[in-house]
Amino acid sequence: MPISLIMTVRNEAASLPGLLDSILRGTRLPDEIVIVDGGSTDGTQAVAQSYSDRPAIRLIERPGANISEGRNAAITAARHDIIASTDAGVRLDPRWLELLTAPLLSPASTVDVVSGWFMADPQTPFESAMGATVLPAPEDIDPNTFLPSSRSVAFRKSAWEAVGGYPEWLDYSEDLVFDIALRNAGKQFVFAPGAVAHFRPRSTLRAFYLQYYRYARGDGKANLWPKRHAARYVTYTLGPVFAAWSLAHRNSLPGKVGLLLLVLAALAYCRRPYARLLPALRGLPTTSVLYTLALVPVIRLTGDIAKMLGYPAGVLWRLTRKRK
Repeated sequence: MPISLIMTVRNEAASLPGLLDSILRGTRLPDEIVIVDGGSTDGTQAVAQSYSDRPAIRLIERPGANISEGRNAAITAARHDIIASTDAGVRLDPRWLELLTAPLLSPASTVDVVSGWFMADPQTPFESAMGATVLPAPEDIDPNTFLPSSRSVAFRKSAWEAVGGYPEWLDYSEDLVFDIALRNAGKQFVFAPGAVAHFRPRSTLRAFYLQYYRYARGDGKANLWPKRHAARYVTYTLGPVFAAWSLAHRNSLPGKVGLLLLVLAALAYCRRPYARLLPALRGLPTTSVLYTLALVPVIRLTGDIAKMLGYPAGVLWRLTRKRK
């Protein structure tokens, strides 16, 4: 059964060759690659066209299109029912497409969606800390409830049609809304942890802040995870109050217990990131190890601040949209 591989790009001239080369090294090649360009100005189109015969690549130009609009345009143009989706800026394992689509291609398959996996591909100590802090390991997730990123997912075109495609009114968190719509429609998911897309984490705190601000704004627009966001506001409101009280009473037994609880909470806050990070620290100089370890709480705090500022911006957008 033929496979269409789709992606959206914008100003990805530097990263697109790495992705396309990894696709061409795969054990299973797609029968077509459909790329929607959202208005690149850096020569991305020329890069895509230079690969146009290996295999057939179709480039569709949609200046100004957001990710949802780009994906929907690519899937609409796709000739085949099996759709694999990825993003620019990633590098795919050689067996990615083979393993990702196998559950859909098996005889008498009733599977509608295959959730692939994704891993950090860091190139600096900062990026190693970033990947370990923000990305789960396979053992951290429940395959039965896991919602795939559209940088590593495959599905039937008929399933996409059944839920109306990606939500074009949403600029971020669109893949989660799409996944939830598929689940609510009763589509069958399976997990393919061996289908791995490697991507480079954000390389600066500023870039990371903007990424998570936009993700949280998307959550607010789509009304995703309200309890999770509420818990974050409560924690960051009561936590400093409790810390100040404990410091003010640090010479008393209750104050000492309070400070101990704060230390334990901080360790728990960073426990899983540190566990994921430690294998990457082997062989590094001591100064690099200390620097990388110190980054974890800074990254977590930056991400939480970004979420707490981004989420209400999304909620305000949603409420304003409803009034209109």
